[in-house]
Amino acid sequence: MSYQHIRSSVADRVATLELHRPEARNGFTITMADELSAALGEADANEDVRVVLLTGAGRDFCVGADLSGRSIEVADLPPQGASWVEPATRVTRRMFALNKPVIAAVQGAAVGVGSTMILPADFRLAAKGSRFGFVFSRRGIYPEAGSSWFLPRLVGMGRALDWMVSGRLIPAEEALAAGLVNSLHEPEALLDAAHALARELVEHTAPVSVAVIRQALYRMSALPSPEPAFELDSQLIASLGQSEDAMEGVMSFLQKRPAKFPRTVSKDIPSFLPWRELES
Repeated sequence: MSYQHIRSSVADRVATLELHRPEARNGFTITMADELSAALGEADANEDVRVVLLTGAGRDFCVGADLSGRSIEVADLPPQGASWVEPATRVTRRMFALNKPVIAAVQGAAVGVGSTMILPADFRLAAKGSRFGFVFSRRGIYPEAGSSWFLPRLVGMGRALDWMVSGRLIPAEEALAAGLVNSLHEPEALLDAAHALARELVEHTAPVSVAVIRQALYRMSALPSPEPAFELDSQLIASLGQSEDAMEGVMSFLQKRPAKFPRTVSKDIPSFLPWRELES
């Protein structure tokens, strides 16, 4: 597809999605939201894609919603109670449901939606000197993108309250210490580090295992008891006797060679996963 506010490409089994409004410091628009959602869906449906890499063009990742030129106007919002999905949720809901890991590579400013949209990513790499901000309280607005669910799971409730209630900017070092980002890199080395991580995932992990693990961590950890996880784990382990991936994983280890996992997400995701029943 042809996009206006993002760039999408696939190489070496990695789909790279780039926010592409550098002249506006990648200010977030409704068009960008819908294009990101569509591109994530395309990547998820493409069996040749194993990893999604999300980044931004220019010196900043995303400085938040672009309120200039009526890109996102409060006056345009629907009446209260009307059926409508706010733009950032269109991105994070799709990212959360993805069957493939997402790496966010963040440079410069990641403010407002620039911070909330990366929360469902599996890995968040940041450039030294980057900064984050959940600045909603300082604008008289509310957090979006399901961030009140994601952020406490990443950094704890105390830190989430600090960052969201104060709305202050968060330096990269604090984000790393809190667990919001996985690692810091020199700005010129950021994308190389993200690509190296993507290659590791492509070359050494099984796509079906990754898809199940990614969803299970979110879905099971949010429950009040481990009992559903115990039940699911028993079903998953019992199914391994019929898994070509499990056999390949063992044999490649014993033979000291790279594994070539044959199963695909589109055909081989277990049918008994409880979240699949909820979504059907």
